[in-house]
Amino acid sequence: MSCKRCERQLQQKSNCSFRSDRYFDNAGTAAELCIYYYLPATVSGVTCGAIGLVAAITLVSKLSHGPNLDAIPAVGSSGWLGSWWAGIKYLTNAQSVIQEGYEKYKFQGAPFKVAGPNSWTVFLSSREHVDELARATNVFSLSDATNDQIQIEYLLGRDVYLNPYHVGVISLRLIRNLEALYPDIRDEIVTSFTEFLDLRGNEWKSVSPLSIVQKVACRTSNRVFVGLPLCRDPDWINLNIQCTADVIAGGVIIGLFPKFMRPLASRLLTKVPQCLRRGETLVGPMIKERLRYLDQYGREWDNKPNDLLSWLMDEAEDAELTMERLSTRVLTVNFAAIHGFTQALIYLAANPQYIQPLREEVEGIVEQEGWSKVAVDKMRKVDSFLKECLRFEGMLMASLSRKALKDFTFSDGTFIPKGTSVAVPSLSLHHDKTYYEDPDAFKPFRFAEIHDKDGNRVNDQLTSTSVEYLPFGHGRHACPGRFFAATELKLMLAHVVVTYDVKLEDNATYPPSRHIGTFITVNPRAEVVFRNRAD
Repeated sequence: MSCKRCERQLQQKSNCSFRSDRYFDNAGTAAELCIYYYLPATVSGVTCGAIGLVAAITLVSKLSHGPNLDAIPAVGSSGWLGSWWAGIKYLTNAQSVIQEGYEKYKFQGAPFKVAGPNSWTVFLSSREHVDELARATNVFSLSDATNDQIQIEYLLGRDVYLNPYHVGVISLRLIRNLEALYPDIRDEIVTSFTEFLDLRGNEWKSVSPLSIVQKVACRTSNRVFVGLPLCRDPDWINLNIQCTADVIAGGVIIGLFPKFMRPLASRLLTKVPQCLRRGETLVGPMIKERLRYLDQYGREWDNKPNDLLSWLMDEAEDAELTMERLSTRVLTVNFAAIHGFTQALIYLAANPQYIQPLREEVEGIVEQEGWSKVAVDKMRKVDSFLKECLRFEGMLMASLSRKALKDFTFSDGTFIPKGTSVAVPSLSLHHDKTYYEDPDAFKPFRFAEIHDKDGNRVNDQLTSTSVEYLPFGHGRHACPGRFFAATELKLMLAHVVVTYDVKLEDNATYPPSRHIGTFITVNPRAEVVFRNRAD
């Protein structure tokens, strides 16, 4: 029996207010979290209460005995009881808390701290701090911060956490093979949209953009990761989509427990172990066959597939060459690859006046270059539209999340103790008029216009990063998969605008996004209406 209090909270209507470009859900409560984060339905109300008690004790302990951050001002209460409540509220109202600190301290160039669900986070809002943070890779760890957020070592295994060799494979092999893989990527996008939309004639059809885009993106990514026919297996696609949600949910849940309880919590309170076992069952036969070829012929053999699984096997040490570990790696990479074209699709449907200029650009370039990577690279308006979507809202309120491995002093004297979690308030920064003209307006061709005015500036491209633009991070640890993601996103948008007409339901307005901690997710109730292109 599920927790009745949580069920009642979820049945209440959300009281969402529109503030400039951002929506804030004021209806969230701590009680709804056990359902919202997919706690198994078999967890009883008593168990929910026990989890809440353990979480409260753990949070108070972390806030009280963590790094000494007394010198850094807090947003909200810094007392142990006030901090505990602020940490709970942070899960459903993080952006308003972060924005308060940003507006109060940005002109001083001073950091501020916020009580999160697990610990304090120090936010750095000055350009100088952001630049120094991005460069200090020997002090501030991305992997440790990620592990704190989603508990990789307990959910995906210590091998994935301590030896993330798949990141190097993505950085080198995937980027190097993008042009060769381009025809496969486009083929899968076209085929996937056709099959999943299943349109008839000129009739409009209402669909869930979240569901459609997740399937298209997952299938397209897996055309590169594991190839045909597995990339089109509905069980494999559904597993990867569900596993992504389960990892995020599981990370939040077990992060509320002290470390000695997390291995048990990961097995009893999350669905990730079942996902991993199911993944091995589905991709295992392919891995087994390739391991046999590897044993017989070495690293090379005739017609060896040019996909991520092959690259992982090329780079894996002997201990990693097992079905269990390789299947986990593939699922891990899928976790990072199911990204947010959904927002762009909703913005396009909400602003259909931009379809024609995008359509004209795509058709003009394709007429000259064909459907090629060269053509995609020339689509400046398509690139700008996607970049503006990520600036305007994106998928995260905070970027460059890092954990200090040792004491560090910034050039202005700001001291960060060892063990401190730090981040940059990227959503606030992306809406700061210091960096962007009219920042609270959605201007899809903003970056294309800057590009045309100032002349081929590299910083105006979707994949570029800077201290003012952080959806892909910045510095040495900027997202290694962003070039693949950009190619996929641009191809999706280009295909949609030349193939379909899209809009929101009649009289519908842009559906408010959901905020969960610093994650921004598309409202699952959002609907977009498609039809085959009329003209």
